[in-house]
Amino acid sequence: MTILEFRLGRRSSAAEMGKVMGLSQEQIQEFHRQGYVFLPQVFDAEEVAVLMREVPDIFAQDRKENVREKGSRAVRTTFAAHTFNQAFSRLGQHPRLIEPVMQLLDGPIYMHQFKVNAKAAFDGDVWQWHQDYGTWARDDLMPEPRAMNIALFLEDVTEFNGPLMFIPKSHKQGKLEAGHDLETTSYPLWTLDNDTVRRLVDEGGIVAPKGSAGSVLMFHCNLVHASPSNISPFGRTIVYLSLCHVDNHIRRFERPEWIAHRDFTPIEPLPDDCLKELSREAEHA
Repeated sequence: MTILEFRLGRRSSAAEMGKVMGLSQEQIQEFHRQGYVFLPQVFDAEEVAVLMREVPDIFAQDRKENVREKGSRAVRTTFAAHTFNQAFSRLGQHPRLIEPVMQLLDGPIYMHQFKVNAKAAFDGDVWQWHQDYGTWARDDLMPEPRAMNIALFLEDVTEFNGPLMFIPKSHKQGKLEAGHDLETTSYPLWTLDNDTVRRLVDEGGIVAPKGSAGSVLMFHCNLVHASPSNISPFGRTIVYLSLCHVDNHIRRFERPEWIAHRDFTPIEPLPDDCLKELSREAEHA
């Protein structure tokens, strides 16, 4: 279902998205109950294409924001693309992503982290079981879990190319004990042990939301999640905006600014057609 469906009482086309940005009460209840909500067809093919055409050049750049896979030149994640790429800068202020998060967090928000996560065909490595708030609290001294992720699929996400896996309702467990894994992959992560994951799965199961490019996932910062390696011939690229209430900004500044941002200015959403405007500009260039 689209964001608009509950508000307007009918299914809306992608072209109509943006007239109303808020989540319905049913979607809000689903988020609080399960820890996530899946929204298909939020961005259309033209908007996704605007972003995807930027990805190869971003990944090819020799810059610190590109974290590559262990033992491979494949990009694992690109941090802070919104600070050096116009299309992703606009995405970081897009009302279809910003306004629903403002609704759930009940106030102004800032960008704590911005990532383009890739699972390169054959080379995309695992992301271990973890909670994002566990890292934000331990590494950045974020006071409370008044933050969340909203993710946009830039390519189809299937059961074959390393989909994100959630343990529903695990966000209700609070911040869990974790160990600092510095060895498994190229990126350090505060990870959960097998016994904890087994217990949580016994209680909540595992789901792997899948869908076409342009779909959106919103999930709680304490929701336990992971993703398997991608050994398929199909790439999987997802953009993650990690957004935090401005009153809940981080207090420790040891990680690089391009990983944990210091600008706590409230995000002002752009017009809904901000990505299509870039597409029109490219056509007339």
